[in-house]
Amino acid sequence: MEFSFIITIFLIGFIGSFVSGMVGIGGSIIKYPMLLYIPPLLGFTAFTAHEVSGISALQVFFATIGGVWAYRKGGYLNKSLIAYMGISILIGSFIGGYGSRLMSDTGVNLVYGLLATIAAIMMFIPKKGIDDEKMNEVTFPKALASLLAFVTGVGAGIVGAAGAFILVPIMLVVLKIPTRMTIASSLAITFISSIGATIGKVTTGQVEYGPAAIMIVASLLASPLGANAAKKMNTKVLQTILALLILGSAVKIWLEFFGV
Repeated sequence: MEFSFIITIFLIGFIGSFVSGMVGIGGSIIKYPMLLYIPPLLGFTAFTAHEVSGISALQVFFATIGGVWAYRKGGYLNKSLIAYMGISILIGSFIGGYGSRLMSDTGVNLVYGLLATIAAIMMFIPKKGIDDEKMNEVTFPKALASLLAFVTGVGAGIVGAAGAFILVPIMLVVLKIPTRMTIASSLAITFISSIGATIGKVTTGQVEYGPAAIMIVASLLASPLGANAAKKMNTKVLQTILALLILGSAVKIWLEFFGV
């Protein structure tokens, strides 16, 4: 690999992982389009959608470890929520990740666009009073949380994401989980989800290991930095950043999908 190519991939991984640690996502919502579009813009060989999803799956696995570690103190990790949603999304993501080998690049991009669009709409729904509840008094409907996590996992496994970019809106809007607990717990759930997606991508030969290794190093450095920065930010600011990221990504994917 050329040195300039290595630097490009590292910066994509670092920027994406910093933001992912900050807003509680694995980072694929940012890094998927960056990996797909930035290398060819700079004159490098373009990755296919399958290669991007494979690299993303492996990278997310390591990025979320750093984020969870940074949130391990302070009571932000809801262990019950993580267990119910984590197991369900793990099963779903393995099914999606393994089954994605049967899909075309266009099909993978279509699934990504649909997920991002749904997540963007949900992020702009008003979320009143969710941050007024005390961390140790938070409750949620377990069956609904498990079902939504499973469905999210299937779609996320297909695109090599861990699903946090749609999981976070679900936790905020449907399950009414406080913002900081959502960010911390979603990183832990995303870590569990990424296990299934990673196994699915690796066993079907969809991972480019060189670029993936560069992304992993960047992730381990940047994700904890983003998580620590989030602890000092206003929750409304965090929600707005995530909403804009998801919206921008959805618009870009649909423009590309329709050849605009």
